[in-house]
Amino acid sequence: MISSDAGPSVQIDPDRSKGWFRRLIPLIAARRAAFLVVAATGLTGLSIQVAVPMVLKRAVDHVVDAGTSADPIGDLTDHVLVLFVMAVASFGLRFAYRYLLFGTACRIENDLRSHVYRHLTRLSFSFYDRVAAGEVISRANSDIRSIQLLLAFGPLAALSAFSFFMALAFMLSIHVPLAVVTVATMPFVYVLGQKLRDRVFPLSWITQGRMAEVAMVVDENVNGTRVVKSFAAEPAQIAILARAANRLRWSATALIDARARFNPVIEALPRLGMVLVLLYGGHLVINGHLGVGSLLAFSGYVTMIAMPFRMFGFVLLQAQRAAASAIRIYEILDEEPEIVDRPGALFLREVVGRIEFRDVRFAYPGVDQGPPVLDGFNLTIEPGETVALVGRTGCGKSTVARLLARFYDVDAGTILVDGHDVRDLTLASLRSTVNQVPDEAFLFSESLHDNVAFGQPTASRTEVVAAARIARADEFVEEFDGGYDEMVGERGYTLSGGQRQRIALARSILIDPKILVLDDATSAIDIRTEEEIHQRLSETMADRTTIVIAHRLSTIVLADRIALMEGGRVVATGTHAELLSLEPRYAAILTHSDGVDEDDKAGHHRRGRV
Repeated sequence: MISSDAGPSVQIDPDRSKGWFRRLIPLIAARRAAFLVVAATGLTGLSIQVAVPMVLKRAVDHVVDAGTSADPIGDLTDHVLVLFVMAVASFGLRFAYRYLLFGTACRIENDLRSHVYRHLTRLSFSFYDRVAAGEVISRANSDIRSIQLLLAFGPLAALSAFSFFMALAFMLSIHVPLAVVTVATMPFVYVLGQKLRDRVFPLSWITQGRMAEVAMVVDENVNGTRVVKSFAAEPAQIAILARAANRLRWSATALIDARARFNPVIEALPRLGMVLVLLYGGHLVINGHLGVGSLLAFSGYVTMIAMPFRMFGFVLLQAQRAAASAIRIYEILDEEPEIVDRPGALFLREVVGRIEFRDVRFAYPGVDQGPPVLDGFNLTIEPGETVALVGRTGCGKSTVARLLARFYDVDAGTILVDGHDVRDLTLASLRSTVNQVPDEAFLFSESLHDNVAFGQPTASRTEVVAAARIARADEFVEEFDGGYDEMVGERGYTLSGGQRQRIALARSILIDPKILVLDDATSAIDIRTEEEIHQRLSETMADRTTIVIAHRLSTIVLADRIALMEGGRVVATGTHAELLSLEPRYAAILTHSDGVDEDDKAGHHRRGRV
């Protein structure tokens, strides 16, 4: 029961008016059984530990009272046995509660991390458009770790505080004035702790943010290392990191400075109590008002009551870090996804593949300047038809694909799939129907088989190979020593651009979508291979609706129909030959399109395409 998972339903309290720790209580409550065991073992072990000085007191007082005629060894035997049993029991109980406590804190950390990741998968593209990846990674790792450390050491501090009150009760039972002298310095500890907290919290917030800034710089430079090296920009990037690191160093140093000023004093004050105990207690013993055993017990209790205050500074600092981290995490968890299923959303079944855009208008969130990307976009694509979107850079071709899969919602107008508004369909059914192959193929650091089978993890090797053959990926995969078990590097950069695109295309072919969007998906593939891929696609996917977004003439002419875009709308449609003869804007775009040259066009003329 202690090791069981909290389950996917456990999440933080959504009430933003509550304090950061109160919002975390549902996650902690899911582990209540483990915490009850921790509390039971901890309190039992603590009670035994606090009772040790009283046993020592009785042992010493017994020997002193017995006088010189008594056998001191014989008189101490029973007390020694009791102390031995107490030591063994205390060790076992303290080991158990520490093991369970730290294990439970790690499980809560895992629950919180899983909850954050689940929420990140629900957030819309607009969130990732404005939040850097390094910032997200920092909050999902180091910030969660700060909370885990508090959950691990906070209960230890609470048990130490409990030991303080138990020790104080024993001291009061022995000698009230000496007990008062012992704790006389404690109010100063509280005052200094409050001052430390006031300084630490803002510094902790700044430090966590600057740690995220450093993480973001590192993440961008690691992922973009090829760009950095190609421009010989290493010195400039090192300087950027140095500036971010210096800002982090300043806030971290200020944090350490605050801790260095207060923590030594906080820890030294209980030791001053030990001085007062020895001074005043020694005077009482000399004058016969206090026994030697009682003074020995007080010395032991002074050590015990000093422990909570030695932990106080660390836990207080960690609490401030955790508070700052929790607020940063809640900023993510409180972010509401913009693209969600409507109540009663329809699960799309028996897909035909008819697509219709009606007066679609759209501008990206947060972009206030300039005209909308799409403004009055109208286009109908019949089932099984292949339509190419052609236009100048920035005319909205890729935006059409993103709106069709509902990565964003239109500002006005309607997008229909088989007569259903995409906003009335469940996201799961829509995105399993509409699959997009982007121009920048992203591969995972897994085997080639796993990358092809990403959308269908249970696919057999036979199914993976069949999809790879259609995408012409089998040709180079078989050249690897590991074949389909060959591991690719991060983002697939151990492969060429064309090889990555073919693996990404095979990945989409395997899930067999009814609507396929190729967004410059073959731009890095040579013309001959591209034509063979499209031929195989047409043979195996005759009833599939396909949208081709391309700049190369070799790709454009493979479509059944071409839609020319300008100013965020379709200005002309027709076959390649029709547009070339009737629409000068189409010819102008082909003339200036990247990757299209006279040899390319001439080759298609010779093959009878024009």
